[in-house]
Amino acid sequence: MAISNELLELWPELEWIEDEDLRLRTARCWELALERGPLSPDDLRTIPFTLKHETDVTFMEHKRCVVHISRESAKAMIPFMGRSLPIDMDTVIAGAILADVGKLLEYEMKDGQCVQSARGKYLRHPFTGVALCMECGIPDAVSHIVAVHAKEGDMVARSVEGYIVHHADFMSFDPYVKRLKL
Repeated sequence: MAISNELLELWPELEWIEDEDLRLRTARCWELALERGPLSPDDLRTIPFTLKHETDVTFMEHKRCVVHISRESAKAMIPFMGRSLPIDMDTVIAGAILADVGKLLEYEMKDGQCVQSARGKYLRHPFTGVALCMECGIPDAVSHIVAVHAKEGDMVARSVEGYIVHHADFMSFDPYVKRLKL
């Protein structure tokens, strides 16, 4: 199976995953979410990354930023802490790419606006994301990141890779909510 050009345009960072099987499964998970959800790749390039606060940062800008922050953070940690805290780079990258895949089932478009879907009112994206991951045979270490990247993960222990993606996600979210406005 090859990754479609459309998906590679959306996620060029898939190429960073060295393990071919994990790269293909990660891509398949996104393809499945796009098949099952009401959002298109074009929607993902235009909708806001959060429905909780007004922003002009798009879903894909935020998501790709999280992947880049996660990768660079892991790269910085490995030489200094990798002996005590082994970090699997493919797990970090795949987890960061998949962290919000469940939003494709949590969101929908109504009257030109992105809103929470009926399913999303019952199941937030960490839950639907893990379900998609499990269906695609994503390893548990990566599915764990999807499960714990958001506030729901505050209730359980996180892997090192889970902490990296969680903090990368909130580094690019919290400033919208908690920043000092001068």
